[in-house]
Amino acid sequence: MDAKRGKTAFAIGQPVVYPQQGLGIIQAIRERIKDGVSILYYAIYLSQSDMTLLIPVDRAKEMGVRSIVSRDEALKAIDGMAGKAESLPADWKLRYQRNQELIRTGTIGAIAKVVQSLYHRSKIKELPVQERKLYENALELLIDESSYALKKDRDEISTMILSQLEK
Repeated sequence: MDAKRGKTAFAIGQPVVYPQQGLGIIQAIRERIKDGVSILYYAIYLSQSDMTLLIPVDRAKEMGVRSIVSRDEALKAIDGMAGKAESLPADWKLRYQRNQELIRTGTIGAIAKVVQSLYHRSKIKELPVQERKLYENALELLIDESSYALKKDRDEISTMILSQLEK
């Protein structure tokens, strides 16, 4: 893959999602020499955490880096949050592991499921600290990507999500 010839999956300036970290922008495609071998890296700037990650171009897909979802996919994820969440294990540690696995998949639908299930669980009983942090992180990931995909501000997306969760 040669960045100079445009054979990378993502272009400079393109927004992408990096699982568990959120929305980022490809700032550069850099070449580094490691053990005498030239390796291309995406430099992805994550504004939420104000950091830049270097992800090997040839491992980006394997690491879950993907394009922003379409408008329809974002709406489908948000609309799918209406109604009852699927039942979760009573043990918070098992729930936490299950939800961590869903977030690691990096799909907007999986993230929406985590938000939905933890939101409804929090209405029954206060979430443990780790689960609350997981909920807040998943909600931020969902809001960030949805606001970009739907071209709406974060407050409007938050309101949309909350109204779906309350149905």
